[in-house]
Amino acid sequence: MATNLDLDDRLIEEARKAGGHRTKKAAVTAALKDYVHRRKSREVLDMFGQVVYWPDYDYKAARRRGPGASRSR
Repeated sequence: MATNLDLDDRLIEEARKAGGHRTKKAAVTAALKDYVHRRKSREVLDMFGQVVYWPDYDYKAARRRGPGASRSR
């Protein structure tokens, strides 16, 4: 799908050189992939503090039960 964008040529050229990309398209594609990756990473970080945990969980007892044993809740 062709898209026309008015982008800063100096910035695109700087990104192309910094990333070692041969074309402007490759530089923009890499930048968009990086942007999406960073946004998804931020979503994961925002989930911290929202994870449910059991304050009474006895990890030592779980070790004694052996690998693969799970605690039903």
